[in-house]
Amino acid sequence: MFSFFKKKSPDKEIVVNSSTLEEDFHTVEPIANYFKNETGVTFDKQEEVLKNRLKLFCKQRDMYSFSQLLISIQSDTALKQSLIDHLTTNETYFYREFKQIEQLVALVKKKIQSVTILCAPSSTGEEPYTIAIALLEAGIPASNIHIVGIDINAQAIKKANEAIYTQRDVMQLSSEIIAKYFIYKDTKYILKENVKELVTFHVANIFDASFKSLGSFDFVFSRNMLIYFDKETKLKAKKILQNMRKETTTGVFFGHADLF
Repeated sequence: MFSFFKKKSPDKEIVVNSSTLEEDFHTVEPIANYFKNETGVTFDKQEEVLKNRLKLFCKQRDMYSFSQLLISIQSDTALKQSLIDHLTTNETYFYREFKQIEQLVALVKKKIQSVTILCAPSSTGEEPYTIAIALLEAGIPASNIHIVGIDINAQAIKKANEAIYTQRDVMQLSSEIIAKYFIYKDTKYILKENVKELVTFHVANIFDASFKSLGSFDFVFSRNMLIYFDKETKLKAKKILQNMRKETTTGVFFGHADLF
């Protein structure tokens, strides 16, 4: 009787354990297609690699299906950028494929005025900084050097701006070049400001309309990016990069592995 006057026990907190939800990490094609449409990068021949990396990405964020991830990245730009950073790799080092840079230096030396150079992608900065060092070593005044580095990977751009490198990153450099352009501290090689200030970095996607706002350039470097695209996307990327040139007679420097 009068039981409704009795003090009710507080409601128990309902806890949803994501491990009890049914996982669905089988169908990876929708994410692969979305990622390709957004970035141009294809995983057509690496489906299992993609599936494993996406599964790890999901579990780190308490997601239980690829469909949940797809819905989330379409509305969450920060999560989308995290996924891009997770799936794009940045294998590079100073003075990589240096013969092409020597060709660039020779062309720049023929110009009297200052030059603008686009490096896409720039990864963690080794390539655009290599170009800057090579031009300085050739006697090009620093005031004549203007380099823009872009990459779709935000973490790579962050590292490029920091310009702190390891022994492996500088393994191709002579001790004289290292002493001239780096400060060695705590096993790291810190690039000096007189080189850093020659390069401006941006997080950018060449397939975004905003990419054109970077302007036009005397020379365009795009090495080892097209290898991640299928044939159709390669041709599209090639056209976009060619349109970034000031003069149509100037070629684009592509990597040796960037076959069409």
